[in-house]
Amino acid sequence: MRLACFRERRFGEMRALLQGFIVAFSMYSKIPMPRVQWTEKNMKYCFCFFPLIGAVIGLAQNLWFHLAVYAGFGVNFRTAVLILIPVAVTGGIHLDGLLDTADALSSYKTMEEKLEILKDSHAGAFAIIAGFSYFILAFGVFSEVTDSQLILIGLGYVMSRSLSGLGLVTLKKAKNTGLLRTFSDAAANRKVSAVMAAYLAAASVAAVVLDPSGGFIMVILAILVFIWYRGMAYHKFGGITGDLAGCFLQVCELVIAMGVILV
Repeated sequence: MRLACFRERRFGEMRALLQGFIVAFSMYSKIPMPRVQWTEKNMKYCFCFFPLIGAVIGLAQNLWFHLAVYAGFGVNFRTAVLILIPVAVTGGIHLDGLLDTADALSSYKTMEEKLEILKDSHAGAFAIIAGFSYFILAFGVFSEVTDSQLILIGLGYVMSRSLSGLGLVTLKKAKNTGLLRTFSDAAANRKVSAVMAAYLAAASVAAVVLDPSGGFIMVILAILVFIWYRGMAYHKFGGITGDLAGCFLQVCELVIAMGVILV
């Protein structure tokens, strides 16, 4: 009887983990996934799989780079696809956060009004300026990248999402409502923190082993952007939101890529 109960609990946990994986990829990527009902149980661990989406982006970029070189495509076409792969994989959910944050920060309004701007579905002038500037800079960065550097940048996608997951369970939330709050409330904070720390450590060690100077710079830059993210969120918005988390991801990934090519 006890053995049967133990097996049932183990099976339930495994099913929750699998469903958590599906929820994570359904929410934060456009990769087709089976439909599952979102419950408190399967949302509890979904953020444990968030960094894997970064690994998928890095893998897709590396595959495209080698295919483009083999096929003899020009640098411009190769670069354009490289910078659009993260958008295609994620559906632009984090880019939306960057644009909304740019509008809110440029408004110079009160904290409450800034939070309202984050919820506004319309794109303002500063969002458009930020979007164009981001992609122009990204195009310049990725036009200079080599195959070995692209591997490091792929690890950077894992780092940024690991730090984002840590922020979800450790940083103060700006609102008591919203999707980020829902995921945060459902998350098993200690376990998610431990898993995110493990991802971050593994990606950091791998980057340093592959390129000691480049990997070290990546880790330092990622931590510095996280510190900026926390300070900006607390000072300007009273805490983090889903849009601010998306902004952090976009900025962190571009800063890491810049650091890699400049070392």
